[in-house]
Amino acid sequence: MKTIYGNISGLKANHLKQIENLYRRRVRPEQIISPELARDLARISFETRRQIGLLISRLGRVAYTVVGDQHKIVIPDPESYRAAPGRLMGLRCVHTHLHADEPLSDDDLTDLALLRLDLMAAVTVREDGGPHQILVAHILPGVTDGVPCRRLDPLDPHRPHADCLELIQALESEMATQRVRMVSDPHRERAMLVSVTTSKRHEALASLAELKELARSGGVEVIDTLLQQRTQVDSRFLMGSGKLRDLAVTALQRNATLIVFDQELNPSQIRSITEAIQLKVIDRTQLILDIFAQRARTREGKLQVELAQLKYLLPRLVTKNTAMSRLTGGIGGRGPGETKLEINRRRVRERIGRLEASLREVQRQRQQQRARRHKQQLPVISIVGYTNAGKSTLLNTLTKSNVAAENRLFATLDPSSRRLRFPRDVEVIITDTVGFIRDLPRELKVAFRATLEELEQADVLLHVIDISNPRCEEQAQAVEGILEDLKLEGIHTLRVLNKVDLLDPETRAARARRLGGYPVSATRGEGLVPLIDRIQDFLLAP
Repeated sequence: MKTIYGNISGLKANHLKQIENLYRRRVRPEQIISPELARDLARISFETRRQIGLLISRLGRVAYTVVGDQHKIVIPDPESYRAAPGRLMGLRCVHTHLHADEPLSDDDLTDLALLRLDLMAAVTVREDGGPHQILVAHILPGVTDGVPCRRLDPLDPHRPHADCLELIQALESEMATQRVRMVSDPHRERAMLVSVTTSKRHEALASLAELKELARSGGVEVIDTLLQQRTQVDSRFLMGSGKLRDLAVTALQRNATLIVFDQELNPSQIRSITEAIQLKVIDRTQLILDIFAQRARTREGKLQVELAQLKYLLPRLVTKNTAMSRLTGGIGGRGPGETKLEINRRRVRERIGRLEASLREVQRQRQQQRARRHKQQLPVISIVGYTNAGKSTLLNTLTKSNVAAENRLFATLDPSSRRLRFPRDVEVIITDTVGFIRDLPRELKVAFRATLEELEQADVLLHVIDISNPRCEEQAQAVEGILEDLKLEGIHTLRVLNKVDLLDPETRAARARRLGGYPVSATRGEGLVPLIDRIQDFLLAP
């Protein structure tokens, strides 16, 4: 078992032995550190000219020993200790400062806040190698400006009297009270939305607004947003390390449980950011996949969503290096065996294979349905458009159906088909499809291939555009870009400018001129007659 963390190169053997022995020491649970341990810690630090740190549990056991340089220690990721909401980590950090007058640093206080340590303490070292004083700080619940920490009066290292456990319990009680005041629903994720971009500010703000709607649709409570414009995005954290610390502190102050990035994160970025801020981190794609998982009702929809999620997960399936050393045993698992990571990857690949086989069967069934329609010579009209443009409402109004329609993104996931007879005795199949969105995740395009193939057989596409949305032109372009990717641009398409009842006449006329199409209100049934006449003219044309 590893007992020393940090850089031990250049240390003498006797110092290594002394540092290793610190791991076996214990203090009384109510003590921050014992006088004897403070003295030994200061002496070893003085002789090695390095900061030495201990992470001590609430039972008084040294859980980690850390070797730093002259200026700082780097606290390891305490894998078996995780701070639950409203709780502290269960570890206090006690480390040395090589100068008697050296205060707790900004890095010390930031680590205290980000890791939610029980306490942060520094034993300052005199010029003769003895301990000078013990500086202590703790998290201060309820602080909304700056780093939420409070420094205590210095303690005498020979008589470090302070009831450590009583203080920690009082802090956790106050944190829990603050959380109850701030959190309306303890079972609901509280998210901060983050965009780090090189785009123009108005474009980034529009994208963040859409991310906020996605979060709402996914049942996430948005508590704050952060936008950082950069000339170049950081390859590791996207944002600078200072901004990342500010984000983590704000998340702590606001009792956030989740950080959602508007940009797609690669596996190493997710790992680096998660380790830096000790919070769950997802990106826009993952949020969309989660919404789809919530919305799927049919077997086909569930298969498609699970396939998309697994294909997204596979390259991101990583574990800590310490976990990768654990091998399986038993028959078939002897010798080198497989790491748990490799087993997980293999199981995911096997599940992907089974899902793809099931979806191929779905494709065959859809082909048979299309063949039957072709024999009946029924024209097919498919409704497409940006998510929440009003596609399901238009289907309900045209066919007098009751397909679920809500004012939220991706309210409809499973496609619906209805028969419709037009006034001139033209009978058609009209189909509602899943909504599109800007930067539709590639995994979803692949997984929903069987559903999107329905569009290939359409005689007419009704492209529904929410004309009341200020970004309606961008959304229309995004949908048409996806149709081009699917090689569907050759199908006759009619633009349906929906939600005109939400605009004043002047704005409605201006946007209708720019977009071109048929202004309608699907909820009120206004403007549908010209649209129906145009569809009939096209279908009856020789």
